[in-house]
Amino acid sequence: MLLRLDDRAAGAHGLRARGPSAPKSEAALRAARGAHGEPGSRIPPGARLRARRRAQATAVSVFAREREVAVRAARAAGAIVLRYYVPGIAAREKRPDNPVTLADLEANGCIHRFVEEAFPDDGWLSEETADSHERLAHRRVWVVDPLDGTKEFIQHIPEFCVCVALVEDGRPVVAVEYNPAADRLYAAVRGEGTTVNGTPAHVSTTARVPDAVVLASRSEDKRGEWDAFKPHVHVKLTGSVAFKLAEIATGAGDATFTLTPKNEWDICAGSLLVEEAGGRATDLEGRPLVFNQPSPLRPGMIASNGVLHEGLLALIGEVAAPRR
Repeated sequence: MLLRLDDRAAGAHGLRARGPSAPKSEAALRAARGAHGEPGSRIPPGARLRARRRAQATAVSVFAREREVAVRAARAAGAIVLRYYVPGIAAREKRPDNPVTLADLEANGCIHRFVEEAFPDDGWLSEETADSHERLAHRRVWVVDPLDGTKEFIQHIPEFCVCVALVEDGRPVVAVEYNPAADRLYAAVRGEGTTVNGTPAHVSTTARVPDAVVLASRSEDKRGEWDAFKPHVHVKLTGSVAFKLAEIATGAGDATFTLTPKNEWDICAGSLLVEEAGGRATDLEGRPLVFNQPSPLRPGMIASNGVLHEGLLALIGEVAAPRR
């Protein structure tokens, strides 16, 4: 039986915080107002984020069990992937330019067993499982890519991830990505921030589009899809979509976008990592991403540190409009 949100949250707020004692003077009153961020106070940069993280450290997550299962599943799948991470691994083409290996398939089975045992009533959507519209009847659906970046994996480039996300009513609420080659585990719960190996992560602070480092697909670059953008931003060729999103969440890049349709399992977990690290992830019109749709194929997306988002959307509209 699934745990309901209110059941999980019960008792989390059983203690009532005692407020500060009343200030004795006008000066003390002004100091108290400043400390609590009332109108007119000056809040130091980053103070809200630090306060949020302090609150998160003491809060009881309503998705604690889901996060734990996602982490365990991603690590177990990552161990499988790492066993196959050797030069010359055999692969076959599911479709042109879309390879699959035994690592993909075994990791998929591993994650599915974890999820099915813990949450048997939830829906399931994975790159390596035949899709069924039965998932559309579920409020909660696990969206999984057991190995995002199979091409990088085959080429022994350590820029791939195991991706596990839980979607509730169309929005990701739990996300885990694991890069076993670097032993880096990225995790996020909606409203609770993003961590990397347990350390809080945050997006970059780059504010000008000409200064932006935009992470781009090697395949798209080979097809010339980035040529028109190179005069406007710093383009850095980087691995899989999920890996790029994790890099944005940690400030290792400022943004990434693609005009090429991507599947939900490519971007679901990473989009929450970016958002919970302080950035934005939207479609190419700036609208929120919605998951567990009848077709898992999404027509492009953009993720950024948030500050650059509107400027990059304008650039895409200007540069890419003739091609779209």
